[in-house]
Amino acid sequence: MPNRVPVPYASRITTVALAALLAAPLAFAQGGTETALEAEWARLEPLSGGVLGLAAVHLETGRTAYLHPDDPFPMASTYKVPIAVEVLRRVDEGEFGLDHMIDLELSDLSPGSGTLSRLFDDPGVSLSILNLMELMLLISDNSATDLCLRAAGGGERVTARMKELGVEGVVVARSTADLITDYVGAEGLPPRDERTRATYTEYYGKVSDEDRAAARDGFEEDPRDTATPRGMADLLVKIWNGEGLSQSSRDLLIDIMERCETGAGRLKGRLPAGTVVAHKTGTIGRTTNDVGIIYLPSDAGHVVMAAFVKESDDPVPDRERAIAEAARAAHDYFLFVR
Repeated sequence: MPNRVPVPYASRITTVALAALLAAPLAFAQGGTETALEAEWARLEPLSGGVLGLAAVHLETGRTAYLHPDDPFPMASTYKVPIAVEVLRRVDEGEFGLDHMIDLELSDLSPGSGTLSRLFDDPGVSLSILNLMELMLLISDNSATDLCLRAAGGGERVTARMKELGVEGVVVARSTADLITDYVGAEGLPPRDERTRATYTEYYGKVSDEDRAAARDGFEEDPRDTATPRGMADLLVKIWNGEGLSQSSRDLLIDIMERCETGAGRLKGRLPAGTVVAHKTGTIGRTTNDVGIIYLPSDAGHVVMAAFVKESDDPVPDRERAIAEAARAAHDYFLFVR
């Protein structure tokens, strides 16, 4: 495991910003890779306790910075962003409307995070596509996600959509129910339409510690439901630019992501109070992620940022700190380096 590196925050930002300012021209540079920021990110990586994958794109200039840009990382719940893109594409194509109602069955309740599984465990609940999408992105509700994935046409359709958009390295394959089941190492579950929440509890409880550890190791090597930092950043750039979505769908998606209620300690964790971030978090096992768009002050533009941590046995707050420090470094760099 990498050794921890103490990071005195104020002195770090001062040093990085001052060095960058002395080396930078006064006008916005167009394009190019920011090696000073990448060096700072590499210095911060040991804080994550694992592998820290990062990508940043300054939207107004196209300037970029990367750390492990083409390594695949488990997306966890950040895969809800590409799912939302395909749902909205289908809305734009007129296949269904945001007000289309979906009946919630007991078999639709998925394990893991979410309000639906905790509160709506009786038949008779119907929710609109918009309701489900907001639950998926705002509070990372897994049951809502699996219903959105079904409306999107499944993982293969979402992945195909990514390729149609020119986004490489983003693969959506499984429902959250199946993803968590594979992570736990449970086997032999009945078909999805025969499951209830109690089914997951029963089968997960049968998995031995040894099998659970083996399943975890296999999960981290699984190429399904992974993204590269570069690929996720490319997707966020396309969302911002409205590629493949109507203006109303693009605006809706960004608005929902601006209201995300999870991950206060990640991309937002070290940013100045009041900084707007349109983002989506993800967490499972040794993985902790946050991806989104940071709004810079003083008309300095916007920074797309994808931040992934994998293979870390450190506590989640420590992984979050690594993401927060990396985001603040990017925020200050693109704010001051013109």
